[in-house]
Amino acid sequence: MYKCLSPGAINVSANSAQEAIQAARIGGFGGVEINPFEIADLIDKDGVSAVRALYTEAGIQPAAFGLPVEWRKDEETWKQGLEKLPRAAKAANAIGAGRTFTWILSCSDTRPLEENLAFHIERFTPIAQILADNGCELGLEFLGPKTLREMLPHPFLYKMFDMLELGEKIGDNVGILLDCWHWHTSEGTVADLEKLRPEQVTYVHVNDAPKGVAMDDHIDNVRGLPGETGVIDIVGFLGTLKKIGYTGAVTPEPFKNELKELPDDTARLKTVGDTMTRIFQLAGLE
Repeated sequence: MYKCLSPGAINVSANSAQEAIQAARIGGFGGVEINPFEIADLIDKDGVSAVRALYTEAGIQPAAFGLPVEWRKDEETWKQGLEKLPRAAKAANAIGAGRTFTWILSCSDTRPLEENLAFHIERFTPIAQILADNGCELGLEFLGPKTLREMLPHPFLYKMFDMLELGEKIGDNVGILLDCWHWHTSEGTVADLEKLRPEQVTYVHVNDAPKGVAMDDHIDNVRGLPGETGVIDIVGFLGTLKKIGYTGAVTPEPFKNELKELPDDTARLKTVGDTMTRIFQLAGLE
């Protein structure tokens, strides 16, 4: 496993691959997320070897990318995304960043459970096929908090194994984005994690939960830095991922407003980078 940076997740500005790489180095991260369309443009301009060299010479792994298909909206918008996806996926895979991810809301305003399952299978099956044709994997993120799943009339999937089951119906290259926040708020356990196979875990997010909040009362965007409060068993979480053989990226997603109050991006990168080093050390990963 390696520490990975998603600049926007910690309020850091990075407007190019070069800026993202430099930000990762400042924070002591071993990898960074990419913009696959930027990478495709760079490959067209300079060639695959030159783009790979941007990362290898900096000692930074190009890790993954957010799914660039707007699948939640109308059919035309979804199909437009499908048309653009092959170029993005091919470019990402060419530099070793063939993992992408998206989140799935744990409720619906209009679709009961079975109808919503059918909708997601319909929307994701061609996405997964395009990704597979270009050597990429897809991670689906389940959202755990009760306050989220009760937000709309029709509950949907919010537990790890249910999301894995949905992924199996979509494609062989579909796993989960495993966020320790959603694992915790869905009342997941270390024993649950021990049942996973490494290939089922496409990507990983880490953070912490505030103290003194009942499980059913957690609000999704009120979190802490990884290991900050100790409410989430981050040592058990990471240690078990190591035990099952997961070797991919571990990316902080703390949604912590206080990061905005730090003086600059360097301070944000070092603050979050230090917390990542600490949890990796506690979990015996370095």
